[in-house]
Amino acid sequence: MDINNLIIENMANPHELERMFRKEPEAFKKSFSYAWEQNPDSQVLAVWYERLHFKETVSTDKASLLKKDFLSMGILAILAGIGSRIIFHFTEQQAIAPINLVFGILPFIAAYFVFNNPPQKNILYTLASLFLISGFYLNMLPLEHKDSIILAYLHLPIFLWVLLGLAFTGNEYGIGSTRLAYLKFNGEFCILYASMAISGMLLTALTMQLFRFVGMDISEFYFKNVVLFGAAALAIVATYLVSKNLRLAKNIAPYIARIFSPLVLATLLVYLVTVIWVGKNPFLDRNFLISFNGILLSVLAVTIFTITESGTDKKKNISDYINFALIVLALIIDSVALSAIVFRLSSYGITPNRLAVLGVNILIWANLIWIMLSYMRFLQNKTGPLAIQDAITKYLPVYGLWAAFVTFTFPLIFY
Repeated sequence: MDINNLIIENMANPHELERMFRKEPEAFKKSFSYAWEQNPDSQVLAVWYERLHFKETVSTDKASLLKKDFLSMGILAILAGIGSRIIFHFTEQQAIAPINLVFGILPFIAAYFVFNNPPQKNILYTLASLFLISGFYLNMLPLEHKDSIILAYLHLPIFLWVLLGLAFTGNEYGIGSTRLAYLKFNGEFCILYASMAISGMLLTALTMQLFRFVGMDISEFYFKNVVLFGAAALAIVATYLVSKNLRLAKNIAPYIARIFSPLVLATLLVYLVTVIWVGKNPFLDRNFLISFNGILLSVLAVTIFTITESGTDKKKNISDYINFALIVLALIIDSVALSAIVFRLSSYGITPNRLAVLGVNILIWANLIWIMLSYMRFLQNKTGPLAIQDAITKYLPVYGLWAAFVTFTFPLIFY
């Protein structure tokens, strides 16, 4: 039968019309015009007409806003590149610590968030003052390789990352869904930045090889003036693209989470069995204890990334059970690490490193307990996925406070 007649005959059957469209969309579109001409009063065909011929009109206000966002992104990207290059110059002169390079990127990302989502004045003043105080304090520290100062260098980016979250959430900093959006932003940002960075590395390799063909070695100049500038500017560009709902990162992130969580679980199980088999002891082997803590942080990051990308679907699937297994495994690892740290503290005394590691392990242990209990209730159909996400998002400020405590007090206490 002619498809024209089929469309007319099935005007009262939406399911059949949808099936016909999905089966042969081009033929459906071509034949629809005839059916529409024959039945111009049909409300069903009127809806289909709009669906097939709809063109979104962009208002002038929205267009100007997009231009404004793009312009602000461009300016901030250039400033980030220039700022990073200047900071790197002073780092080369050993006038400041290399960790200052974070101030060539994070404040500009924060500025982008604030510009596009203006917060209340008290939040704005808090952000500005804390960034300034952090930068001033960091450069007041002596350029010495003492444990307490190195710990401050390591914890400062964590504190600034939480501060960046305040810039992202703005006036909604207390809302769990907004904090969750910040975590999702980080995952999508990393995916997009890594993709663009790989392209940049290929371009760098090609450029330097081309100049080698003419007998010129531009590697040092290129790194200092192009790679460094580009790496900083690219962070602002990636922020802009993720903020504008770039589908690439948003579509890939959930699949990466689903693929990596079972792989991480399998790898860790094999690793732990191997550790037991060869008789490694984190209580006596300091390097092994450090690697144990590195594994713990990696598992925690993968778990959080997977949970944030799982959405609010109440329907349970295999990924939820894998996540729960990862959390239990991380809790076991953290418990062993905590025991080893307490043992080393009681046996060898207090040092800044041991105290810092003890503190972060206690925080992670408490967070994992909360997440695990929330997940258990979810798997038992007692709560929804929001309870699990709350266990993550509500705990973020705790990590920020601990990072601030280590950064601002350890160099003073243990100097």
